[in-house]
Amino acid sequence: MTPARDKPVLSVVRGHGAAPAPSDRELVARALAGDRSADEAIYRRYAGHVTSLCLRLLRDRDELADVVQDTFVDVLQQLPELREPDLLQRWITGVAVHKVHRRFRRRRLRRLLGLERSSHDTLVSLHARGDTSAELRAELALLDAQLASLPDAERAAWILRYVEGYRLLDVAQLCQCSLATAKRRIAAAHARVAACVQVEEVDDD
Repeated sequence: MTPARDKPVLSVVRGHGAAPAPSDRELVARALAGDRSADEAIYRRYAGHVTSLCLRLLRDRDELADVVQDTFVDVLQQLPELREPDLLQRWITGVAVHKVHRRFRRRRLRRLLGLERSSHDTLVSLHARGDTSAELRAELALLDAQLASLPDAERAAWILRYVEGYRLLDVAQLCQCSLATAKRRIAAAHARVAACVQVEEVDDD
């Protein structure tokens, strides 16, 4: 008979627990007061979000590090312009999407000059879980191929809508275009995607 294992004894010292993480509002206030540790905390809190978002939008690892760095340089420089500190993540997301669109414009210029040579990463199948079925991997690869064939602006709007789950108005604001333009880009991209892959509709409710 296997002897029962003793349960570990946890020593709890009252009053000495870990301090709760500061809110975004607190971090913004501290950063504006010159606290460099608050700058670092903002970066640590949202660097992962910005990196994953920008990789999905750009589909190019060669550009990723520069875009993430540029995003946080602008975020910290423009922090005094943030009117609603509680919406820090949304504001940072907007800065990141703006940086991505600047890259899109640079890509178009480089293509016109015959200088575009970067190879794009896959969007979803590259990051599929190890236990993902072969059938689902094949469908994800098909989705990748369809997204890769889209114009940058249409692909970005579709990803913000269907992958990131943003409302239509938010997509328009993040892409700095009119609501009608955002809807047109999403619809054009979705028509291409839906022809090959079934994608569940996103509700704004």
